[in-house]
Amino acid sequence: MIKPILSGLLAALLLVGGATITRAISSDAHPEARSYTVSETPDADVDAALERAAENGKRLLLVMGANWCHDSRALAGWLGTDRFKALIEREYELVYVNVGRPQSGDGHNLSIAQQFGLEDLPGTPNLLVVTSEGDLVNAETATTWRNAASREEDAIFAELEQLAVAPA
Repeated sequence: MIKPILSGLLAALLLVGGATITRAISSDAHPEARSYTVSETPDADVDAALERAAENGKRLLLVMGANWCHDSRALAGWLGTDRFKALIEREYELVYVNVGRPQSGDGHNLSIAQQFGLEDLPGTPNLLVVTSEGDLVNAETATTWRNAASREEDAIFAELEQLAVAPA
């Protein structure tokens, strides 16, 4: 009797407690964030992350997705694992930005993508790697992450490792 009550209480605390990423293992064998917290001030978050990147010799890893999107949650789930956290801590400043549903005309915060040279976001998620000077490193692949849920962990990891050192 007490175990179910404690389990329920713990689940409620996790939902209310503002954890940045809450993960569940999906049936597709990838971690999937149930949601990820996005800021009310994404422009300021991106600017601050670029400043930190310049100070620390890192790049900005900008995930432009949405909580409604299975692939956005899958990518956030991978990025929340210990393996990816270590890479991100070493190489990147990570920012999540809510873009709504750009493919249906209900996009949000699209000016952030435009700031880095992407005029159109055809879907979600989009993964931008930006130098501390504001140069988009992966212009050719930034908008190709709409299949993030079906990508292999090692392939995602290898791409992020390569983008951390790729010329701009």
